[in-house]
Amino acid sequence: MTPENRVIVWFDGRLRGHAEPLVLATDHGLTVGDGVFEACELLGGRPFALTRHLERLERSAAGLGLPLPDRDLVRRAVTEVAQAWGDTLGRVRIVWTAGPGPLGSDAAWGPGTLLVAASAVGAPRAVSVSVVPFTRNERSAIAGLKTISYAENVRALAWAHERGGDEAIFGNTRGELCEGTGTNVFLEVDGALVTPPLESGCLAGVTRAVVIEWAREAGVEVREETLPLDAIHRAEHVALTSSTRGVVPVVAVDGRELRPGPVTEQVSEIYTRRHLETPYP
Repeated sequence: MTPENRVIVWFDGRLRGHAEPLVLATDHGLTVGDGVFEACELLGGRPFALTRHLERLERSAAGLGLPLPDRDLVRRAVTEVAQAWGDTLGRVRIVWTAGPGPLGSDAAWGPGTLLVAASAVGAPRAVSVSVVPFTRNERSAIAGLKTISYAENVRALAWAHERGGDEAIFGNTRGELCEGTGTNVFLEVDGALVTPPLESGCLAGVTRAVVIEWAREAGVEVREETLPLDAIHRAEHVALTSSTRGVVPVVAVDGRELRPGPVTEQVSEIYTRRHLETPYP
């Protein structure tokens, strides 16, 4: 296995071979996407902001009506995977599903399934984005939950790639700027950073929250504000945040070239420095 394809897997109490069959064919995570997940950056063998990720995992599970996973067990699994992974840059993915159930939408029988895995991730870089013709439903039953039902994101990202974008950007049903497939969006407006509020239907990104806190502590104005979708087409400077990207500038929106903004560069430097110093914010 090449370094970029290397995977470390934990399941049912211990590390497993990456090709070992593990999940039952009746697992609701497989049959109907009834599950939640988190992805943390692995930096120097440590998962960044793990407690925040576990808190969101539990919020998402509760939002789907799933029993909460055993947090101590999840921590132990993440620790074992991180130690096996080593010091190279990577990501750890925590998956919690409803467990075995009927081959339909009725509730699963359980118990829940926990799977933790680590894989390689590339270094953060500037990105181009494409605004997709699909919408986020801010009134959906799963709005704001990090579920494993990612087919919508897969399709949107493929649409963006076909048009030269590295990431896809969604509006919501009200025509407001919402989020990317795996990112939160920030615009620079009059020297401040502005990001859509959670009421837009966007995910409450862990990196989004940390960036807002650390930027404000450094004296940078950050506002959560409803924005029309076309604001991203008019903005001079745009940035994305995510657990594996950190804070990165957008260098093109639907082919319109942009320069990294001064506030983006300032906040990116703050985040890069502090997340090395403070792995558990």
